[in-house]
Amino acid sequence: MKNQSIKKNLDWTCILIYSALVIMGWLNIYSSSLSSIEDTYQKQLLFIILTIPLIFILLTIDGKFYEKYASIIFGVSLLSLAGLFLFGKTIAGQRCWYAIGGFTLQPSEFAKAATSLALAKFLSDSQINLKEVNRQIQALAIVFLPVLLILPQPDPGSALIYSIFIIVLYREGLPSWYVWTGFVAITLFVLTLVLQPQYVILLSLLVILIIHFKSRLGDRNIVLSSILFAIISGFVLSVSYVFQNVFKQHHRDRFNILLGKTVDLKGIGYNTNQSEIAIGSGGWLGRGFLEGTQTKGGFVPEQHTDYIFTTVGEEWGFAGSLVVIALFVSLFLRVIYLAERQKTKFSRVYGYCVAGILFTHFFVNIAMVVGVFPTIGVPLPFFSYGGSGLWGFTILLFIFLKMDANKVNEW
Repeated sequence: MKNQSIKKNLDWTCILIYSALVIMGWLNIYSSSLSSIEDTYQKQLLFIILTIPLIFILLTIDGKFYEKYASIIFGVSLLSLAGLFLFGKTIAGQRCWYAIGGFTLQPSEFAKAATSLALAKFLSDSQINLKEVNRQIQALAIVFLPVLLILPQPDPGSALIYSIFIIVLYREGLPSWYVWTGFVAITLFVLTLVLQPQYVILLSLLVILIIHFKSRLGDRNIVLSSILFAIISGFVLSVSYVFQNVFKQHHRDRFNILLGKTVDLKGIGYNTNQSEIAIGSGGWLGRGFLEGTQTKGGFVPEQHTDYIFTTVGEEWGFAGSLVVIALFVSLFLRVIYLAERQKTKFSRVYGYCVAGILFTHFFVNIAMVVGVFPTIGVPLPFFSYGGSGLWGFTILLFIFLKMDANKVNEW
């Protein structure tokens, strides 16, 4: 009777969309792998088959288990990330994987679900008030602990995904200045790379003066405005040092190409240029399944992983790309809808985390492929090749679907 209740209460809309994305993803991996001697499409099919019992296990576990043991799951996840520095396998300069037989496992893909559970557990405490500074520090520590372990691997793409948790925290009461500070910092950073620092400082001074004179507090804000200007000036003047000494050379190259300061179509800009050619060649309706010349010719590097959307654009065209995007957007909106109707704060916050992580992966990957975001290695959920990615996203989603199915038993 319990299994029948779970089947009845599961959100089959999400499951159908998930299934469609996984199947479409494998078809594109199959197409992009034909030009390679690697058996990636066969391995991905094995990963998909193994995902089926994984889903059954996730749905069999009681929904309360995830809330009760969220902290332990998070702790184990942090240990798995830390263990990479001792036992990890280095691939393409990144120490992000454990080698298990002929396969590799990337713990950062599973850490997203673990962090979501830990954050939901923390915020579901009735005593938590994010207006208090100590609570803000605790919440941000949950978010940034895995980031501090992921960045040195180095894996800036995975670390970037964690920025979406700030929006989740904002939804739960984090002061808005955190979000505005992040937005302003990113804007100033990019502007300083495009313009001379002195121009950015003058522009910042102008904006601060306008805000100051429009403020009702008048002269009482002069000290605050002066401090703000000093902080912004210091930040702007530090951009050049950070860019030249903290960023790796390939990161600097990618930013310079994105901002139009460098043209290197045969070097660091080759991937993005080839992906744009592949997508553009698809036209409205695409060249047809297995008929993509760029895909079959293997002109786009990493086409079965981070650049898998180029296969969609070339072979399925604008219409097919629109269908894929519509499916992703439908999944995000459905998860948000389900999150809003949860009876417990734990389930609701976790649902927001699920939607946020999936959306950030989707947005950054598509933006990266079409050349409006630097190439940083962010996979497209359910599409990009890799067992860790597929299983990580599956765990993330189906834990929430189990929580949603169990809400009828909540008070």
